[in-house]
Amino acid sequence: MAPSQTALDQARAAIERTGRLPAGMVPEHIAASWQRCLSAGLDPRDRPRALRHSSAELRTRRERCGRARSLALAEMQLLYNQIAGTNFMIALGDPDGVVLDTITDPAFGTSNAGREIVPGSAWSERSHGTNALGLAAVMRDPVTVHGGEHFFSCHRQVSCMASPILDSKGELVGLLDASSNCEARQYHTLALVQMAAAHIENGLIFSEQSDALVLLFHPRMEFLNTLSAGVLALSGDGTVRSINRRGSKLLAGLGAERGSRFDALFRSRFEEVLPRLLSGNVMRIRDHAGSAVFVVCRQTGDVAGGRAVAAVRPQLLVTPAQDTVEFVAEDSRIASQLRTLPGAAAARMPVHVTGETGTGKELIARHLHLVSGRKGRFVAVNCGAIPESLFVAELFGYGRGAFTDARREGSKGLIQDADGGTLFLDEVGEIPLSAQAALLRFLDDYEVRPVGEAKAQRVDVQIVSATNRNLEAAAAAGAGGFRRDLLYRLNAVTVTLPMLRSRSDFQRAVHFTLNRIAPGIAITDSAVAALATHGWPGNFRELRSVLQRVALGAGEGPIDETMVAGVLSPEGTVCPHCRNSELRRSRCEKILRTFEETGRNVSEAARILGISRTTLYRHVECLVRPDQSRQ
Repeated sequence: MAPSQTALDQARAAIERTGRLPAGMVPEHIAASWQRCLSAGLDPRDRPRALRHSSAELRTRRERCGRARSLALAEMQLLYNQIAGTNFMIALGDPDGVVLDTITDPAFGTSNAGREIVPGSAWSERSHGTNALGLAAVMRDPVTVHGGEHFFSCHRQVSCMASPILDSKGELVGLLDASSNCEARQYHTLALVQMAAAHIENGLIFSEQSDALVLLFHPRMEFLNTLSAGVLALSGDGTVRSINRRGSKLLAGLGAERGSRFDALFRSRFEEVLPRLLSGNVMRIRDHAGSAVFVVCRQTGDVAGGRAVAAVRPQLLVTPAQDTVEFVAEDSRIASQLRTLPGAAAARMPVHVTGETGTGKELIARHLHLVSGRKGRFVAVNCGAIPESLFVAELFGYGRGAFTDARREGSKGLIQDADGGTLFLDEVGEIPLSAQAALLRFLDDYEVRPVGEAKAQRVDVQIVSATNRNLEAAAAAGAGGFRRDLLYRLNAVTVTLPMLRSRSDFQRAVHFTLNRIAPGIAITDSAVAALATHGWPGNFRELRSVLQRVALGAGEGPIDETMVAGVLSPEGTVCPHCRNSELRRSRCEKILRTFEETGRNVSEAARILGISRTTLYRHVECLVRPDQSRQ
């Protein structure tokens, strides 16, 4: 039973007052850890000294734990799926308590603890006092350290559960930890962590003992293919080369350990049962304590002249339907602007949304439509895609025989389609100058007069416009630009969306976007950090594209920084002129990436990059045919 908060507070007060721990006030393993901390000269009132290893040292430690780490990343993925959304962080540590990888729920990642538990940080008992990672390394057993059980007072808001990971020789090769705020504590999480660690340990036996005969055994046959089964790796002569922790418990008292013999554990002789085991039969035999167990062979190794092939869990990539009113808006600049939208909608004030391409302008427009409570349609118009000669007719409609090739019965315009709803004018800066006057008149009285008809109809429409252009500059340019009076009608309320690379909620944005693309795939915090170093000229549109490519190759485990680097900087993504210069290569990669993100639109890409179309052509002409780009 966990100690009460009062008992913990009293024990801590006694330590701070006398430097000694009263007996019987806290669990024995916590008391022993606190005593070791005191003996090491740690003061519970201090903050632990932050120790973070360099990137080079982190790479070395990861390589040292290579096989265990590859299995652990897959299990961290599954564990994250089981507890996602519950304000948790999952961490993998090496035997010294140095964090190698983390997968964080974004809510926990912004907490003080979330900012401290990062790859490269050291969490040994000697440096960070009593904590689950450090204590599991000392005890070599699963452990929970909750709130005030931490040695340092500054960690009392965190609850941690950790389990050691042992290799096929029984040596400590890693630590698996799940941490959360105390309020989110879940009592089943330690069991999930232990199960994940057991999966890793069993995987290590199969991979490290690939030339051995591996048996599964359990007193009940239906549990042979579960984590409850014992795993026993044997050499060709029946010598035990490895046994998992569950197997040691099932054979307790029989001396089941590396170097013991099959015949010393079971009453059946190894030579007699081997042929039946190799045939795949399930056998029922008795151990020397008299207990019956069912045994089945799961890996033949060199005993049958071959090597085992590890089974791989299938990974299903699912792309859900897009809910266009869900988006990330935790950046304070966005959140403050969104608070103005319900009032703007209630007053039917036109809203103007600005931002780079891919920043989510249409999502804001759809959000406004939702909060307005309007029952009519949301009608989106790409102003840059309508020919100038047809713009007014498309927007306002036309009567019978209004012009050559017109429909005989006439046509209702897009504004009338949006009656009672919202009209979204995307790329509003592309509206032809000749049509801007008609739109300005409409905004005066909200009356639609179809081309070729004399009668006007009043409509109730919420107007939202969007652009990635500087319309103030276009209006100031005068003739051929954008009408200043129209701009002032459209921007009664303005929402300015920041670039993805500058947003304070970038981590949340990555998790959100990945979850929409592939709900079953997690991403390590190191991978998120690698993504944050990218420029993102295509913003969310580019982020989605990158995450789709990375998710396809993720396999069993979460996305890590190596996968991200492979997609962000693939070979051959520069033109031949720039391959031999690191400076030119970096610039060329950005140009080509922007070119792709704009749908190979030369004019748009050149505008975003601030370069001439001639310069852009010089970089892309060797990689695409002329008919593959748009002007």
